[in-house]
Formats: sequence, C-alpha cells, structure tokens
Amino acid sequence: MNKDSKILIVGHNDIIEQSLLHYFKHNGYGKVFSSSAMALNPTIQTSVYQFFQQERPEYVFLGSTRSGGIKANQENPGEFFYHNCESQNNIVYAAHKFGARKLLYYASSCVYPKDCPQPMKEESLWTGPLEETSEAYAVAKLAGIKLCQSYKKQYGFNAIVMIPATVYGPGSETDPATAHVMGALIGKFSEAIKNRQNEVVIWGSGAPRREFLFADDFVDASLFLMDRYDGADVVNAGSGTDVSIKELTDMVARFSGFQGECIFDKTKPDGVARKLLDHARMTKLGWKPRVGLEEGIKKTLDGMKGL
Repeated sequence: MNKDSKILIVGHNDIIEQSLLHYFKHNGYGKVFSSSAMALNPTIQTSVYQFFQQERPEYVFLGSTRSGGIKANQENPGEFFYHNCESQNNIVYAAHKFGARKLLYYASSCVYPKDCPQPMKEESLWTGPLEETSEAYAVAKLAGIKLCQSYKKQYGFNAIVMIPATVYGPGSETDPATAHVMGALIGKFSEAIKNRQNEVVIWGSGAPRREFLFADDFVDASLFLMDRYDGADVVNAGSGTDVSIKELTDMVARFSGFQGECIFDKTKPDGVARKLLDHARMTKLGWKPRVGLEEGIKKTLDGMKGL
C-alpha cells in the first residue's frame, strides 16, 4: 500500500473500523473509504457491487458488521449470523470480481473450540464444538475464513485471515448491553462514578481469562500482514498474555477512580473458561505487540476523556 492507494474498511463503526480509519486519515492516506461513514450496507449486494465498480478499492480490510459481548450474542444470534455471512459474502466476491489487490479478513478468537488447548494454535480450528454463548457469530466467522481460503485456492485471490485477540482502545463501545468486556467495564465504572453509586455488578464469576490487544497494536499487526503476508494459513495476533476478568475488573476500577464494591453475578454466564492465542506464527513472521495491558487501559481511559 502507498498513500495514493484506494482503501476500503468494512465494519459497524466499532473499534476495529475506527482504529484503522483514524490511522489512515492521520497518516496522509487520501483515498480511504469507510462503510459506516458512507452508510454502505454490505448486506445489500447491488449497493456493494455499485461501490466496487465505481471506486475500485485496491485494499480491503473486512471486519465484522455485527458483534458484541455475551449479552449481545445471546440476544441477537440470528442477526449476528445473517449480517456477517451476507456482508462477507458480498464483499469478498465484489473484491475479487472488481480487481482488488488484497483483502484482510478479521475473524475472532471465538472461532476456536470451547475446550481448545491453551494457548490456541491455528491448527486447532475445526477440531471441536464451539462455546454456546457465541456459537452463531463464531460459525459466521468460520464461514468467512473458509470463504477467503476458497477464493485464494480457486481464483488465486489474495485474501488473508487474521484472528486478533479482543481489540480495545479509546473508541471501544461502552454500552454494557452491546459491548465486549473491556468496554462494558469502562462503561459501568464511568456511570457508577457519574451517579455516585457504591457498587457495580459484573456478569459471571470473574474467573474466566481473556487476552486483549490495544488498538494501536491491532493496526500495526494489520498493516504488517497486509504488506508482508500472502499465505493461506490463518494468523493469530495477540498480546501473548491473559488476565482473569476479576483481575481486569480491579485494574479498570483502579484506573477509572471507582472506589466502591465490585459484585460478580454468578447467575450470569461466564463464556469459555480461557481464550489465549498462540502467536508463534506471527512472531516468526517478525511482528510483536508494543503496548502492555495496564498502559493500554490508561491510554483508553485518557482517550475517552477527550471524546
């Protein structure tokens, strides 16, 4: 890619789309399109084809068009399944048909089996049942992986796949009804401080362990793969470390200034016990993350103060 390349970012105004768009806009790329900014509905085939035929994007970053935490996945399985499948089908086909040079597809760590050995190696895909709370979304993302690999195999289309750890940063969704755990915690503590609440209720036991990737590292990993990787194999990209939800809660509460009590509601689902990506393949390619979790949380909170 260069500063004159035509670039399309597909998402749902989430942290992935926002982070990529912010990077390109602030680094001199003048021909960047965002599906959310254009109000391009990727589920509408004719709209997608018209856009690709008219603009001919050269590089495509294809994220989820619907996603969220456990609550959102439980309440919207049909929407998450349909919207992501329809969108990725239309975008990958159009990118191939209208001559895009390369497409980077973002899967999700929930595509790994529920009882996957830790850390999760790319070879473990398709080896067991999925976690029930995110199954519909995970199946859609697995379909996207196979779609990219199939187009590479049959047509030689340069579609590559990255599985990032949970991405977070100043643009994270903070509505507990729709957000992933990091954003949901920030939202809960912000509201608690604003309303002078003495306690905050957190879903689950606090025992599950999760891995997080700061937005700047996510963008850096994306650019690295777009510039240097053309393989058919899926590539994990993570921080290399995980924390329990209890540990994460304590960190976010401390850095946000909340001094009340955190109550874990064990009647709510935990999701899978642990999700830590094996990043040996990415490390071997030459990429490593730079931002630690505590630094990333502080940067996220500082960035949100200015929004």
